[in-house]
Amino acid sequence: MNSHYSFEQLLDIMRKLRAPGGCPWDAEQTHESLTRYLLEETYEVIEAIDEKSPQHLKEELGDLLLQPIFHAAIAEESGDFTIYDVISTLSEKMIRRHPHVFGDLEIRDSHEQIENWENIKRLEKGDERPSALSGVPDHLPALLKAHKISEKASRVGFDWDHADQVFAKVMEELHEFEEAWGDENQDRMEDELGDLLFAIANLGRYLSLNPEEALRKTINRFQKRFSFVEDELFRQGVHMQNATLDEMDELWEKAKHAEHESKI
Repeated sequence: MNSHYSFEQLLDIMRKLRAPGGCPWDAEQTHESLTRYLLEETYEVIEAIDEKSPQHLKEELGDLLLQPIFHAAIAEESGDFTIYDVISTLSEKMIRRHPHVFGDLEIRDSHEQIENWENIKRLEKGDERPSALSGVPDHLPALLKAHKISEKASRVGFDWDHADQVFAKVMEELHEFEEAWGDENQDRMEDELGDLLFAIANLGRYLSLNPEEALRKTINRFQKRFSFVEDELFRQGVHMQNATLDEMDELWEKAKHAEHESKI
């Protein structure tokens, strides 16, 4: 077996999988049917990054790379475009959007580069009056979309002056949610919960914290600590449903301590 395959060999493998006599599953796939796998592979790459495992990351990046290769193979069969068109379009875009590297433009910092990038994007779209919120994909996870939307709004001055104002907004929205809960108004509760989450996403953005990443890491910590509690109760011969809340809380604190000591 060849231990180092070329890009061309990878394309040939994909074409053979799609060709008559190849793999029936691969041959049946469409752009639409592959959408779920693109999302799944993206999150698995993020998981590998969190694990800080180069071997795992290498494998997951390969799985992610398969997705554009797969989509380009489908497009090539219908005469829409090839993977080389994808590469050319990307290369041209990167050169065009980095005039400070490939041209004569001078910038002072990454913030100025982001502003220039957005200006170039607006010119590319050809819209004389684009919304300041344009360019945020509809299908982003809600917290990440809230972060992106508020980030774009802040670039045109629609933002707070100080962090304490953002904290105050979070507390205001929490109070309004509490009022809706007290009124037992389900529709208003949903509205106010959304406002509270959006305010928290804004707080994260204001403090240069990604709310989507923060929540994802919290969920991972919760899962690890919960598994620790389950394992400890099992070791003690206690079924989780029969354990008291105090017993579980004690084990939860033990899990947190062990986590801080890098033992789990």
